[in-house]
Amino acid sequence: MCYRIALNFEDGITRFVDCKPGEKVLDAAFRNKINLPMDCSDGVCGTCKCRAESGAYDMGEDYIEDALTEDEAAEGLVLTCQMVPSSDCVLSVPTTSQACKTGQQVFAATVARIEPHQDAAVVLELDVEDAPAFLPGQYVNIAVPGSGDHRSYSFSSAPGEHRLGFLIKKIPGGLMGGWLARAQPGERLELTGPMGSFYLRDGDGPLLFLAGGTGLAPFLSMLEVLARAGSRRQIHLIYGVTRDQDLVLVDELAAYAGRLPNFTYATVVADPASDHPRKGWVTQHMPGDMLAAGGVDVYLCGPPPMVDAVRNYLDENGIRPASFHYEKFTPNAPLKAIA
Repeated sequence: MCYRIALNFEDGITRFVDCKPGEKVLDAAFRNKINLPMDCSDGVCGTCKCRAESGAYDMGEDYIEDALTEDEAAEGLVLTCQMVPSSDCVLSVPTTSQACKTGQQVFAATVARIEPHQDAAVVLELDVEDAPAFLPGQYVNIAVPGSGDHRSYSFSSAPGEHRLGFLIKKIPGGLMGGWLARAQPGERLELTGPMGSFYLRDGDGPLLFLAGGTGLAPFLSMLEVLARAGSRRQIHLIYGVTRDQDLVLVDELAAYAGRLPNFTYATVVADPASDHPRKGWVTQHMPGDMLAAGGVDVYLCGPPPMVDAVRNYLDENGIRPASFHYEKFTPNAPLKAIA
């Protein structure tokens, strides 16, 4: 049995390595031709220090405190030259993938299904031969055939599947939208990734998911992972859109409410002319009791104005979540701002 180790680099690129039982992470990375920072490999210099975001592991006792102090270890810092995993783990590597002589993974996919949702969005499903590893919430760059350019989209499907799902906003005159309008099942696409620091972390506290428009996609991936794990965490999702017709895949949220015992969701429409029961902005419908109770992990994915509004709301009301992870996106730009 091997443990899968996700290595998240500072430039947003993620690489996965399989670590054998009893094997140290540094050795597993080198075996996979990823040169993690190191000088001594004996637990003396501290050069290989990374942060363990999740997972179980043993650090042993064969390192000196100058390399890793007790306080650092308590905060989740590890020495990869000494770290022996006992579960799948996620590590933040404090350098770029290029510095570690690795880079983005490129793989091919075949169009399986294209389902338009009025003028709001398109569900794109792709088939792959080898199911890619990624963290729920991450994204890939999809090359737009014939353009020499690409667009970035979050997975809406769970990791490890041979069919990948994406929720793509329809933009008049958009590059990807124009191609999707004429694309046919069986066509080939090139994907690069996974990438991004916006992904579901381990924990057992309550979760507040805030989705704006097609920013719903990464939360569908997270919910599927949580449902398969039999999670009993309190989870509340607020799905905010501009118009009624922008509410897509709500039936999938209803299905998760049946699979996750402590999952609830609310949809919100900004258009004042809407007949929707909840109108306005996401910040007007955030659960005060959930935020006031403390210990909540907040995940936010949406357009920049929504992200900025939520951040300002939390600051102005003195709300300090246990953790706060967000991702901004703009309709035409492949670059994402992540925290």
